[in-house]
Amino acid sequence: MDKKQIKQAETLFLILAALFITSLVTSNLIFQKFFTWNPFGLYEFELSVGIIAYPVTFLITDVVSEIFGRKRANKVVIAGVFASLFALLIVVVSTEAPATSWSPISDGVFKKVFGFTYIAVGASLAAYLLAQFLDVQIFHFWKNLTKGKHLWLRNNFSTFSSQLIDTASILFLLCSFGVIEWGLFYELLISGYLFKVLFAFFDTPLIYISVFSIRKYFNLKGHGAEVINPDD
Repeated sequence: MDKKQIKQAETLFLILAALFITSLVTSNLIFQKFFTWNPFGLYEFELSVGIIAYPVTFLITDVVSEIFGRKRANKVVIAGVFASLFALLIVVVSTEAPATSWSPISDGVFKKVFGFTYIAVGASLAAYLLAQFLDVQIFHFWKNLTKGKHLWLRNNFSTFSSQLIDTASILFLLCSFGVIEWGLFYELLISGYLFKVLFAFFDTPLIYISVFSIRKYFNLKGHGAEVINPDD
């Protein structure tokens, strides 16, 4: 790769990292709204709106793992932790700042919307760290085992495992702190995990298209070839 391509690769990495962090932080801030989704009348999902953005993080870490290597993927995960903590700090300060008499959003409404953000971010980060690092490790385990072949295998196996851990861990912590009733645990676990599994199937062609396009653009040869230095 020449210097121009290296700069372009770094720009691509920054864009993917930015999308990852945005998806993660947004999912933690909007999680308190729940909705139902019944595709083709087959099954009625009950889901937090936070789940809409969250699976994108696993799609991005798989693409980054495949193209930039394990160390870069782990750096993105760590960056997401700091971004979430910083967002939490902003929410704390904003909650403590007294609203004016003419403010469209009162202190009470603001606290009702963001009151559980502390618990949500804490639960999300605990589950997220475990699930994301598990996702990266399993992804590279299958990548090494298959010698860089069968991208669909490592993408789905890593996502299925990590998403089960992630969904169960978050719900367990939210129920433990009284944010969600224990009676809804299994229903939300099944809905959340099935949604993420469906997303994993859906994102497999997206990963193939993304990886193929990036490898072709940067002229990467062979299965499992990575941009720049995988140890960078």
